[in-house]
Order: sequence, then C-alpha cells, then structure tokens
Amino acid sequence: MIDPKVLRENPDEIKRVLKIRKMESAVDLTALSELDSKMLSLGKECDVLRESRNKLSKEVGNIKREGGDATAVMSQVNEVNSKIEKNEAEIAALDDRYNEMILSVPNILHSSVPVGNDEKDNVIVRVHGEKPAFDFAPKAHYDLGTDLDILDFERGVKLSGARFYVYKNLAAKLERAILSFMLDLHTNKHGYTEVFAPFLVNDDSMIGTGQYPKFKDEYYRMERDGLSLIPTAEVTLTNLYRDEILEGEKLPVYVTGQSSCFRREAGSAGRDTRGLIRVHQFQKVELVKFVEPETSFDELEKLVSNAEEVLKQLGLHYRVMLLCSADTSASSSKTYDIEVWMPGLDRYVEISSCSNFLDYQARRAKIRYKKSGGKAQLVHTLNGSGLAAGRTLAAVMENYQTKDGNIEIPEVLKPYMR
Repeated sequence: MIDPKVLRENPDEIKRVLKIRKMESAVDLTALSELDSKMLSLGKECDVLRESRNKLSKEVGNIKREGGDATAVMSQVNEVNSKIEKNEAEIAALDDRYNEMILSVPNILHSSVPVGNDEKDNVIVRVHGEKPAFDFAPKAHYDLGTDLDILDFERGVKLSGARFYVYKNLAAKLERAILSFMLDLHTNKHGYTEVFAPFLVNDDSMIGTGQYPKFKDEYYRMERDGLSLIPTAEVTLTNLYRDEILEGEKLPVYVTGQSSCFRREAGSAGRDTRGLIRVHQFQKVELVKFVEPETSFDELEKLVSNAEEVLKQLGLHYRVMLLCSADTSASSSKTYDIEVWMPGLDRYVEISSCSNFLDYQARRAKIRYKKSGGKAQLVHTLNGSGLAAGRTLAAVMENYQTKDGNIEIPEVLKPYMR
C-alpha cells in the first residue's frame, strides 16, 4: 500500500494518480481522509487522557502514603480508564475500515510513465529482430498442435471445462524443456536463486502482493481452508520474506521459481478463447527482486533484460512496451510488457510483464532491510515473468513450424530434449 503520509500531506497527488489511472471510483478519498483525521484526533485525546491518568495515579499514591482516603481520586482514574478504553475500541474499529480502504489506493506512478487511456497508448521502447518470413500460410499454434496430435483441447474441456488443455508427446516434452532452459539461464547467468514453493497460499500472502482484497474475485479460493491457488509465483516468492528484516549488506536478493498459475480470467470473456494464450491454468517462471530503493529503477531495466534474453536465445522476434498510466497495474509504479510475435495469429502477444512496485508491496508485507548501524526501512520489490511457458511454447510452435506441418526445435532447447 502507499505511505499514509502521502495521503495526509499530498492528497492532490493521489487524486491526480487516480485520474490518470482511470481509477477515480476505486476509493473514496474524502471518506479515507476523514477516517484518518478521526483516528488522529482520538489518538491525541488518548494521549491527554493517559497523561491525566498518570497524574491522578500519582495523587492516589501520595494520598495513601499520608493515610488519607483516595476513593474519590480513584473514581476519577476509573472514569479516565473507561474513556481511554472507549477511544481505543473506536480507533480499532476505524483502523479496520481505514486499512481496508487504503489497500485499494493504487501506487504512485513513475514520472516516465506516459499518460494514456488504454493499451493503445502504450509506447514501443524497442524492437528485437524481424518478423519471420514463410513461403506458406503459417498455422496458429492450436491448429498446428491439433494436427500433430500434441495439443488436446477437447479432453482438457472434458476433464476440467473451458480454457483447459492437455499436452501430449512433443508439446509436453517441449514445455518441460522450455522451463528447464529458462531456470538454468536465470540461475546460472543472471544470478537468481531457484526456489520451489507451495501453489496454495494464505490470505496474508495474497494481501502482501496486492491480489487481495481488491481483485479477490479473479482468483480460486478455498473458503474451508482459507487458502488460494496462486495466480503467479510472484505471490510465494515475494512473501518468502514477509514480516522479516533482510541484511542490507546482502541486497539485492534475486529469486526465481517455476510454478503452475491459476486464474479465473473473469474479465476476459470472448478474448483468446482458443489455444494457450488465455487459460485458467498455465506454467510460468517468475523473477523477483528485493533491492535498495535507490537502485530499483536500474534493477527494473536489468529485470527486463533478463526476460528478453530468453527470447533472444530462442531466436524469437519481440518488442518491449512501456505501459501507459491506465494500463499499469494498481500495485506497480512502472511496467514494461514484452510482446512476442506470433505469425500464426498474425499479432504480438504479451509473454512477460516486468514491474517495479517501489515499497508498495513491502509495506503491505512488512519486508524491510537494515544495514549495520542503520535503521530498518522498507525494501523495493520487483517482479517479472521469465517467461510464461505456455505462451513461449505457442510462440516456438508458430515461429518454428515447417511447410510440411512439423516443428523444428530451437538450438538452445535441443540439449533439454534428449
């Protein structure tokens, strides 16, 4: 969440951010400010009452030492205690409402983020490579996979419903190779520590990275157990250090992990209903960083470069997009999307999203760092896909298809296919 001081000291900036994010209805800033003021007022009143109680308690002690009757003064102490308890109870109730509301306030946007209304206003930062040329009409991955009998969408629907799928033979082996290649690249070359963590997490974890409470309907939650299926390993990797203080001398900390991801895709009706682009379950390699605030935007550029390296080694054409204000997620201060070219679909498809969250997640999850002799302060967190495996598989299939309907294997994946 954002720093409450910003709400108090610069509410106009929050109003501006809500406006350019197209999130003006996300939170009632007036009500939030009134709650904050009321709690501050009650808190000050409690301080005055405690000071009065201390004086009265000393008076009681003095009276008793002199053998007098302190009943009247003790009665005053009890009255003050009752007022303090009443105020503290009211503060606690107001604080619950305040915390629920402030969690819906989006992050401050970096000054380099362009103001825009939707994805059409995103800015192309750079383009790598060229679109491949074919002397035949390239197939979409879902047709190619069906023809080769390596993607089975009908049985996926039979097993689980719409937007589920089954990999067979080459597709299953190829995605396994892609995942292993990406993990090896990020751990051996980019300095990430590999972590394998649960796919089920508690509500504190989902709150820590910003999925809850605002977007609760987007995810699969088991009420009986108080657990949710993760939408991305960002949740587990970031929350590894929830409620902890990291050693400042050991920053930055890089972690990566492969996981299944589960999403309802409730707001995507009619979009990419065929194939592997928008499904309810998919595999992904996630990259997460914990860094000092002064370095976080440099670390964002490195993070994007780490994700790009996967596509470069796979020989795939792509472009990097800087997301505009309205297309940047509520938790992020600045986000780059990497979009890979899909010749069968004849369009670019997002394959990675890399974001700097500043201290927004760290404040929610209470992740801090401390250098020797210094004070504990909030880290900055970053994360990005490195990459989404299903979409990478689809991109490899479409870009490496041959005229006879087969698929060539990229050189970097061949060692993993044995």
